[in-house]
Amino acid sequence: MKLQNKTYIITGATSGMGKAIALTFAKEGANLILSGRNEEAGKQLCKQVSGKAYFLPGDVSESDYNQALVDLAVEKFGQLDGLSTNAGMLGLGSVTELSLEHWSQTLEVNLSSVFYLLRAALPELQKRPQAAVVINSSIAAFKSFPNHPAYCASKAGLVALAKQAAVDYAPQVRINCICPGPVDTPFIHASAVAFPDPAKAVENAGKNTLIQRLGEPEDIAKLALFLASDDASWITGAAYTIDGGIMAKG
Repeated sequence: MKLQNKTYIITGATSGMGKAIALTFAKEGANLILSGRNEEAGKQLCKQVSGKAYFLPGDVSESDYNQALVDLAVEKFGQLDGLSTNAGMLGLGSVTELSLEHWSQTLEVNLSSVFYLLRAALPELQKRPQAAVVINSSIAAFKSFPNHPAYCASKAGLVALAKQAAVDYAPQVRINCICPGPVDTPFIHASAVAFPDPAKAVENAGKNTLIQRLGEPEDIAKLALFLASDDASWITGAAYTIDGGIMAKG
């Protein structure tokens, strides 16, 4: 198994891509510290995974909570080998329409939370021989979408943060980004409410890819597993688009 006896913190773990990553990592032998807001969903996920897992509910935009995740990993498993960050929110509205509160909140949840977790985790990650961080960004880091200024800015910031941190913490810690396109998760259905016909908007998002379908959470989990594992031992500071070919269309 690719992650046997390794310990990972996974944020945004109770639904969508984060949940798929948690299940995939567990099947590959990982010990898990799972993060999310929905305590009941977190407890159910701990029962689902095939490995050892603990759930700590909380808000990733709070720096103390991120430190608590790291402390729990060390307390329960004696080590921390990697991170998979997946928590996120939208913050819909153009620059003149988006409230300052939603702007700040979106950047806190999407971007600052990853900085907080990296800050807490890196001292432990540097103790391990093959530590790996997989940050879930978006093609919105490279491609603009109407009424998503905070989301696009925060996702671009994640790519920049990953690349910069990869420089500072090589060779002990590898840090990479995944940049998904439209994936069939509760998140895409929530974002579609900005359109007159949300169901049609989701359908069109899939048709707009070269593969002619939405991505599945498991598609993202397979890439996350590769980047977290020793198979990717010569890869760091990279941002991988996994979007059904949307970016290739221009």
